[in-house]
Amino acid sequence: MRTTILITSPEQWQAPGLELFQFAPIIPGGPEWFTKPVLLALLSSVIVMAVCWAAFAKPKIVPRGWQSIGEYTYVFVRDQIARPHLGKDAERWMGLLLTIFLTVLVWNLMGLFPLIQFPVAANISFPAVLAVTVYAIKVYLGVRHHGVRGYLHGVVHLPGLPRWAYGIYAPLILAEVFLSSLFTHFIRLFANMFAGHIIVAFFSSVGFWFLFEELSPLGVGLGVLGVLMTILMTALELLIQFLQAFLFAMLAAMFIASGLHGSH
Repeated sequence: MRTTILITSPEQWQAPGLELFQFAPIIPGGPEWFTKPVLLALLSSVIVMAVCWAAFAKPKIVPRGWQSIGEYTYVFVRDQIARPHLGKDAERWMGLLLTIFLTVLVWNLMGLFPLIQFPVAANISFPAVLAVTVYAIKVYLGVRHHGVRGYLHGVVHLPGLPRWAYGIYAPLILAEVFLSSLFTHFIRLFANMFAGHIIVAFFSSVGFWFLFEELSPLGVGLGVLGVLMTILMTALELLIQFLQAFLFAMLAAMFIASGLHGSH
């Protein structure tokens, strides 16, 4: 039996993969944790603070420029995220919810900036830390306002449910409130940004390769298709980036409300 071994030429096109998410330290010989995602996360914080300062530091009666953008964003977060879930407590938590929304949005938009092109939320550590922070606030509020026993009772209590059914229902709802809700909060954001980054990189790689690296009559059509799909997927990714920031902040509001009200 003869075995045929196919050797891939280094000049052949290769689809981008997990190497897109592997970064060396920015400073050679410096801290290993100080990589591109960390730098972008720090830059995102500076951008959010600068935007909020420009919008709200010296407010005028007639808003213009950054103040108009800031007030529109504030009203959007208040009316679409905070009030529907927190009601009378909405204004109290607006600072946190606005910060979460803007931070996640800037994290996501980093994937579209030229020369940067990496959404911070595609690194699971960053959305996980933000989700754990919200989770800690939720549990703290629940225990503070209702006590441990009262909080757990509010979580598992279901009017009309027979006592015998609580043996099945209680473990499931407790697992959902204290385990699965935490993971779904940040995994949804991470998975969307991770997948979107790979898809956009895939089509842009196809376009660049067949139009610039290996230009040929047969490859032109494929290259043009790659460019068109890159534009289309970038536009779709922009919509998804905004939607994921909205959903992440909305879930944060829901979890905070569940702690305040002592329910699931």
